[in-house]
Amino acid sequence: MKLASFKINEEERFGAVKETGKTMWNLAALEQDYDGMNILPGSLLRVIQGGQGAMSRLTELIHFGNAHEDPARFLYDWKDIALLSPITKPEKNIMCVGKNYREHAIEMGSEADIPEHIMIFTKAPTSVTGSSAVIDSHSALTSQLDYEGELAVIIGKKGINIPEEEALAYVFGYTILNDITARDLQKKHKQFFLGKSLDTTCPIGPCIVTADEIQNPEALTITTSVNGEVRQEAPVSDMIFSIERIIAELSAGMTLEPGDIIATGTPSGVGKGFKPPRFLKAGDSIEISIDSIGRLINTIG
Repeated sequence: MKLASFKINEEERFGAVKETGKTMWNLAALEQDYDGMNILPGSLLRVIQGGQGAMSRLTELIHFGNAHEDPARFLYDWKDIALLSPITKPEKNIMCVGKNYREHAIEMGSEADIPEHIMIFTKAPTSVTGSSAVIDSHSALTSQLDYEGELAVIIGKKGINIPEEEALAYVFGYTILNDITARDLQKKHKQFFLGKSLDTTCPIGPCIVTADEIQNPEALTITTSVNGEVRQEAPVSDMIFSIERIIAELSAGMTLEPGDIIATGTPSGVGKGFKPPRFLKAGDSIEISIDSIGRLINTIG
């Protein structure tokens, strides 16, 4: 199932993408026609936090819509909605894995920069924005804005000290994340947080694909293009630390909760890795695609 948050008529809502991929179920209308009970939570984050009960309700509604004699009355056309980040207001910082692809670690320094242990940093929740949104260039603060296409994991079940072999059972689904980074701020402050947390520098979307539809996330491929030119392309299987390992290490002594977002790292081909560097400028368009999930497209304002 593909789930997304969006705005229509200035109202924030969430829905499920119909199988054709060209329309979105109006879950509120479905629920009203189904039994008139407002049981479904009011946001996608609350659905994730609601666990199996919320997902069962959502599944019931979609089955009802598909079987209805006039399903069109419960559907939004893509052209009528503005996509938001699937989780519009994360309750915690986005957890990110640094240098998780060998070639990216090398392009950022040398082979000596390939990590022996998982590197973790975070981005502020206020950095989050959605697909098609304009990314602020923050030109008064940085002249070295860079892109990083990544697969992101959404946690669906609370857990601590999660064994690697059980880790994928804690995943609600997968989405795409662009870890936009101000490289000069990163260098100036000698840490990641400020250079990673400027407003609008964490586009997420276009949707969350539930884990049951992606049995093997390592079979996915990340492709990032800037103004139509492919800059990054790599299979997720190239990661140094697997999704299972990341979840196990993050949860070692620290509770992971439903709705937590984990960015799993970026392949080589970032702007800083070119000689000379090729940083983003106003008007640039960045498109990140991952098969089975879709395309995350943003422009620099």
